Amino acid sequence: MKAVCWHGKEDVRVDTVPDPTILNPRDAIIKVTSTAICGSDLHLYDGYIPTMKSGDILGHEFMGEVVETGKGVKNLKAGDRVVIPFTISCGGCFFCNRDLWSLCDNSNPNAWMAEKFYGHSPAGLFGYSHLLGGYAGGQAEYVRVPFADVGPIKVPDHLTDEQVLFLTDIFPTGYMAAENCDIREGDTVAVWGCGPVGQFAIRSAQMMGAAQVIAIDRVPERIEMARKSGAIVINYEETDPGEALKEMTGGRGPDACIDAVGMESHGTDAMAIVDRVKQEIKLETGRPYVLRQAIAACRKGGTVSVPGVYGGFIDSVPMGAVVNKALTIKSGQTHVQRYLKPLLEKISEGEIDPTFVITHRMSLDSAPEGYKIFRDKKDECIKVVLKP
Repeated sequence: MKAVCWHGKEDVRVDTVPDPTILNPRDAIIKVTSTAICGSDLHLYDGYIPTMKSGDILGHEFMGEVVETGKGVKNLKAGDRVVIPFTISCGGCFFCNRDLWSLCDNSNPNAWMAEKFYGHSPAGLFGYSHLLGGYAGGQAEYVRVPFADVGPIKVPDHLTDEQVLFLTDIFPTGYMAAENCDIREGDTVAVWGCGPVGQFAIRSAQMMGAAQVIAIDRVPERIEMARKSGAIVINYEETDPGEALKEMTGGRGPDACIDAVGMESHGTDAMAIVDRVKQEIKLETGRPYVLRQAIAACRKGGTVSVPGVYGGFIDSVPMGAVVNKALTIKSGQTHVQRYLKPLLEKISEGEIDPTFVITHRMSLDSAPEGYKIFRDKKDECIKVVLKP
């Protein structure tokens, strides 16, 4: 089969690789009908996530048709059309039983490796380094899905692939980011980063009753998409976000701030340059520029929600502000399985059409070009969907 494979920094190729097979009774083999390039994939493309190996198959946003199931999978059959969560979860451990699916104790075969980095291991993820399991991803014609009796959700025929594809990751991720803000009616929420996750965070905050959502970015097409959703927008290259947020909130600051950027954030001052240099020479593994801004801007007693990916160590985080302003910080890989049914209902009922975020549709063979234009923000690219 064909698959998108990582071969090093800025080097992804479409290779011919062996077809996946059933390895465990709880496995299923899925014929991929739609997959996507995620902003998180760009951290792999840019070489910032450790433990990648040449030939690793990428991709964690994918869906398709069941072609084969192991003997332990009773809830699926050949021909079923399914969406696959990017988090791989067993369904029976301490954390899965508490709806904390991305913290599954049993799905990362390389847990010992993650424990050295984080103290404990999160769940395994599709196509996202050997630190998180070394699982083959879904930017391919076929994929093996472990714990298929737990993760996949069947989708109705009247919904297109593109309407439900983002249930795999970015819609639940944006929704959980907003949910973590504990939004009350009338709240002001600021969102840094108007990429796909930020766009879903904006709309999720609005669905949860936020009176005002303020979106911060510099890319014109992303700013325009946020504006069309009803958000107030700040171009951080033209306006200082901290000062603007104070003015918009009468000096108090937003009730909640969402860092939807993560480890490759950008800024315009000397600290942003220092972060970039430190990351390049491996003195820190992420650039926390946006996180610092969010902590500084958030009102006293507010919440900072962090759906943006951070892989390791960051410097100069203002913990004094966190403590003395009594801030709450909430983060985590998304507990996708928790949100599949309720968000599928919102799509089915027409409350949201996730296709708004798609700007590019490409063949699987065009994936290397897709990665480049997405990373470089060329051709007004916001979201790339690949068709195997």
